[in-house]
Amino acid sequence: MHRSLRSAVVLGSVTAMLAATAAVMPAAAEAAAVAVPTGAATSDGRLGCATPADPTDFRCFGHRRTASATPSSGGKPAGFGPADLRWAYRLPRSPTHATVAIVAAYDNPNAESDLAVYRATFGLPPCTSANGCFRKVNQQGMPAPLPAADAGWAGEISLDLAMVSAACATCRILLVEADDASMNLLTAVGTAVGLGARYVSMSWGTAEEPLEAVIDGPVFDHPGVVFTAASGDSGYAAGPVYPASSPWVTAVGGTTLARSPTPRGWTEIAWPGSGSGCSAYLARPSFQHGRTPCASRATADVAAIGDPDAGVAVYQTYGDTGWGTDGGTSAGAPFIAGVYALAGAAGHAGTANSYPYQARAGLFDVVRGSTGSCAETRLCTAVRGWDGPTGLGTPNGIAAFAPHR
Repeated sequence: MHRSLRSAVVLGSVTAMLAATAAVMPAAAEAAAVAVPTGAATSDGRLGCATPADPTDFRCFGHRRTASATPSSGGKPAGFGPADLRWAYRLPRSPTHATVAIVAAYDNPNAESDLAVYRATFGLPPCTSANGCFRKVNQQGMPAPLPAADAGWAGEISLDLAMVSAACATCRILLVEADDASMNLLTAVGTAVGLGARYVSMSWGTAEEPLEAVIDGPVFDHPGVVFTAASGDSGYAAGPVYPASSPWVTAVGGTTLARSPTPRGWTEIAWPGSGSGCSAYLARPSFQHGRTPCASRATADVAAIGDPDAGVAVYQTYGDTGWGTDGGTSAGAPFIAGVYALAGAAGHAGTANSYPYQARAGLFDVVRGSTGSCAETRLCTAVRGWDGPTGLGTPNGIAAFAPHR
């Protein structure tokens, strides 16, 4: 998958190397020099992160469409806020203090201060390092040295922090920043687990390669830990991305969410960018048997708001000037991690992405929208039941994200 991983496989050391990432080192390691990509969050948006110089590196799936330094005349920024999303997805207010980990590349030096503005603007309780709610560490689990800052990944981090907050206002947040967008991101995943996070969100991915079958279990087979990942933002034609294609990970697709005069008060269709498909290398988990047209692992499992043209409000000051409207399947992965935390999913038997397959009544079935053309309609078009772009649907409360009893 990555240059460094290929070398490790040749040496026969990949399993030991990945297992070591789960243990947090007691002392900070020396920071290696990294080449910082030229990603930037711009006012007219498009992709938040730059395309990696190495195509096998991971890329983030955040998008920023608009930017404005001041809120709209109604006193709130443009884009959907926490109250909108709690209403749209019927989420309860919960006193849970579970820790949700955000794993990303590079540093957002303004992450905590920007999160404070977002939460204060929308009336959420403070989440700071001072009150123990927020913590930022490097990929070794230490507060310093942090990676080099990057404007594009800073935007991704701001989006992720906002979406966890929107779903679960009382959750604690652990931000683990990898040195770069290479395999170091998987090291950071191990660090998040080693630090005790039981909900881990990944808004990034890369095209599938055979070596993912070697690394997948050591990285993601952690009973009692919930992993969520963005399914990709290039539609069906790009195929599934890893780690969303891992059978241990909940793959989160994207929708276009809009208010409507319906009993629900909202409508949703599949967002055209939502990634989906049948994995070329990873086996079909038992809970997908008979549910999808794939003989292998199929994505997505579930979905949430993703369309950046009808996106969520996010505050970002490193690489941008303040309020913007963001989206991508990057929005859904941290949001769904927060929903799992509300449901108290961690610590139970079975993989968390199996839970929606056992409690489909707790989902809004998305039945319109397409992400391209394909021979098997369900892989690229929203239909009743499971489909590639939106999986089994979007949250209707938290029942579908709790262990089946």
